[in-house]
Amino acid sequence: MKQHLKIVEVGPRDGLQNEQQLVPAATKIALIESLAMTGLKDIEATSFVSPKWVPQMADAAEVLAGLKRAAGVRYPVLVPNLQGLERALAAGVTEIAVFTAASDAFNRKNINASVDESLERLKPVAEQARAAGVKVRGYVSTVLGCPYQGSVPLAEVVRVSEALFHMGCYEISLGDTIGVGTPHAARDMVRAVRSAVPIEQLAVHFHDTYGQALANIYACIEEGVRVTDASVAGLGGCPYAKGATGNVATEDLVYMLDGMGFDTGIDLDALCHTARWISAELGREPASRVSKARQRVN
Repeated sequence: MKQHLKIVEVGPRDGLQNEQQLVPAATKIALIESLAMTGLKDIEATSFVSPKWVPQMADAAEVLAGLKRAAGVRYPVLVPNLQGLERALAAGVTEIAVFTAASDAFNRKNINASVDESLERLKPVAEQARAAGVKVRGYVSTVLGCPYQGSVPLAEVVRVSEALFHMGCYEISLGDTIGVGTPHAARDMVRAVRSAVPIEQLAVHFHDTYGQALANIYACIEEGVRVTDASVAGLGGCPYAKGATGNVATEDLVYMLDGMGFDTGIDLDALCHTARWISAELGREPASRVSKARQRVN
């Protein structure tokens, strides 16, 4: 029997949040519903951040209200604070994600708080979400490097991951925010964090700035990771990390996992169709090599 590997699709949120042109809510809804039809079961739908800072996500409640939710599909949303949680709960969410970084310099640029201050802010968010029966996922950014301070000590990555784990996050996603990691560094990072957080509760989130994302994911899979984030068509980038390109493309990841014998439950052709469609809506070609290759063949 094939082993299962879970993909968390972050395109509708992480992929679109940094787009310069405002994407209509109807397009976001169509994207999410199309992704659900490919077989994806975890689709991060939007984020309840301040519209002042991320205007692209100002329509979060509208997107969720208009979404036809598919059976068996989870639609987590990102929340930064208690105000965001209140809005998310009012919109009827069943899962949220909270976020911080392993780098003080990045956190201060991103949310104007130190790592420790951000963790203190997140405690009541996680507590109130769980009290409301809402599952909580945690993100740790800059696990393999920071655009402002350079290298990030592994001990800090472990400490922050463990703090989120003890807050009750059922899963911790380890993010190479600026895509500078290489396979050995990714492997060593996972080995360090799994000393404090069970490997079953770790996920990875790689950007492909230097073309290393798939290789890094492969290294982490060999260490036992069975959850990875990805973004359809390779959409995305970090608004606080100059030059950081998009996440690893979901269709490139699925192609690799299929070749490794994993069961993802995802229809690759349908996924490539969605990637080409959303890229056309945004006025460009998909970043994914698999989407381009399949288009040439078909």
